[in-house]
Amino acid sequence: MGYGFGIFLVAAGLILALAVQDRIEGIQLGMIGWILAGAGLVIVLITAIQANARRRATTTATTVQPDGSQVTERRTTERQDPPPVA
Repeated sequence: MGYGFGIFLVAAGLILALAVQDRIEGIQLGMIGWILAGAGLVIVLITAIQANARRRATTTATTVQPDGSQVTERRTTERQDPPPVA
């Protein structure tokens, strides 16, 4: 989805909620507008969180020494992916 679709939903929802004065029997356009605007905000937030998330990988290696003891080494690497193409 991305930022564009989320912003589109927010704009369409706010237009329905605040600017449209028509009445359709059995349908509340204002409520549909607020729902669309809320869904758009959720999409924008999820996209922002995913774009800024870091990838973390943990590697664990266990080595057995000649005397029978074990040595465990843990490495954690973080990398930041490039932002998604909108």
